[in-house]
Amino acid sequence: MHQIIKSFLSRVVSLSNSTYQIVKNRLIDLKRFKPVLERLASVLLQLLNRLKRLLLNLFVKASMYWPIIKNRLQQYGNLIRLDRPIGILLLLWPTLWGLWIAAEGFPRADVLVVFCSGVFLMRSAGCVLNDIADRQFDPLVKRTQSRPLVTGQVSPIEALILACSLILLAFLLVLTMNKLTIQLAFVAVLIAGIYPFMKRYTYLPQFFLGLAFGWSIPMAFAAQTNSVPQIAWVLLIANVLWSVVYDTMYAMVDREDDLKIGVKSTAILFDDADRVIIAIIQSLVLITLIIIGIQLKLGGLYFSCLGIASVFFLYQLFLVWDRKPADCMRAFLNNNWFGMTVFTGLFLNYL
Repeated sequence: MHQIIKSFLSRVVSLSNSTYQIVKNRLIDLKRFKPVLERLASVLLQLLNRLKRLLLNLFVKASMYWPIIKNRLQQYGNLIRLDRPIGILLLLWPTLWGLWIAAEGFPRADVLVVFCSGVFLMRSAGCVLNDIADRQFDPLVKRTQSRPLVTGQVSPIEALILACSLILLAFLLVLTMNKLTIQLAFVAVLIAGIYPFMKRYTYLPQFFLGLAFGWSIPMAFAAQTNSVPQIAWVLLIANVLWSVVYDTMYAMVDREDDLKIGVKSTAILFDDADRVIIAIIQSLVLITLIIIGIQLKLGGLYFSCLGIASVFFLYQLFLVWDRKPADCMRAFLNNNWFGMTVFTGLFLNYL
């Protein structure tokens, strides 16, 4: 036992001596590289000081230009109606209707992200294109006299560049989808481009708005199932009819100004029969949605939500009955609840 301990201690001492020699040699090597290390440290310090000065200069310049940048961002935000998200919502709900029916529940995550982002981008681009097309009319309408293109805070060229940038971003998103969805996207851009000019040539621009807002429905089916079945077109018809309802209410707000400047709309076309025709089209919307529910064999939750949605339609009729502009605007805004209620029925049905 004594020999074993002695042998162990001897090995420890030997290992300690070896370790000492290795450390000593390494320290000698480090001393040789000391000038190089000091030079490297000096260079790094100089680089850090230069980087510090560069960042400081950038911060100073950014502070100088920030008010200008902030103003441009605010004007662009006004141009795409960031302060009025109702347009985004009225485009979002039919998109979600299509996605949920196509997927029979939750759609694929990538499809959902692309289409929700596309809703924001295309609606924003549509607002800009609409303002470019209406820049001669907007100064003559009280409600639109403060728009950036009217006040000159944004130039038409700026607005066109912004619209093209938004459309390009939306198209880049669509490129992640299948071939059929990409093909349908070209039609969507075409409709979005011609819609703002329809009020010059036809009393039915609201139908073109319905196509523009509803074209996401066949695209949603294409992205989710790589096909566009008959039910997708029936749902598109429901959305076109619904768009005529709410955009006629919106046009009723500006009817007097539109008559003076020669802008056409269904509100002018329907004239004194506007309330009755709106009620008829509302009925057609509900009938179409009921047919869709029957064809898809949807459950009681969906039809219960349609019953609630019909109450919103009745409330909207009550609001527009006296044709007061403020109440017509309230009726238009209330359509968000209609779209959300229909989606809620679909969502609950597929849970």
